[in-house]
Amino acid sequence: MKTFTKIFTAAAVAATIFTASNVKAQERMSMPMNNGMAFKVGVGVSGGVFSKNSQFKNAYGADLKLQLDLTKNVALTASGGYTKLLGRNNSMDVDFIPVIGGVKVFAIERFYLQGNVGAGLAIQSGAKTNFIYGGGVGYECKNGFELGARYEGYTNDSSSPTYFPKTAQYALRLGYNLKL
Repeated sequence: MKTFTKIFTAAAVAATIFTASNVKAQERMSMPMNNGMAFKVGVGVSGGVFSKNSQFKNAYGADLKLQLDLTKNVALTASGGYTKLLGRNNSMDVDFIPVIGGVKVFAIERFYLQGNVGAGLAIQSGAKTNFIYGGGVGYECKNGFELGARYEGYTNDSSSPTYFPKTAQYALRLGYNLKL
């Protein structure tokens, strides 16, 4: 499973870089705002599963996402919310507030590739912050709904009382965006 995770992450990063470099060569179309940019605010819910060798079984969460469309094909994102990782076999559950930034590249109209990095701010007393990284794919509907699938990895400080070895989830997200 670790090999699959590495291949999936490398492929997502490579596709994002390749698509972003090709976007520069294409004609850029302006969004409806005067300066050529558009801004969206979205809310979403997500659920994920972990590999069999992880100490976690599944996860769920909710988020608030901000998206700044720089061009028709590239957008910057920032999100925050709540995530709960549910332990396997009555082991510890971990709650945190993810604060994540990313880049969306619309490779095909409304279909996107996304890369993210950020921090998981621990809710439990004395717990340390997690490093979050990942990528994914998704589709933004014309009516504002969004459906995405992502890989999200977590790296934790070994001195944390909620320490867990490096792990990752595969998650689905359903969201709704409002264009401002």
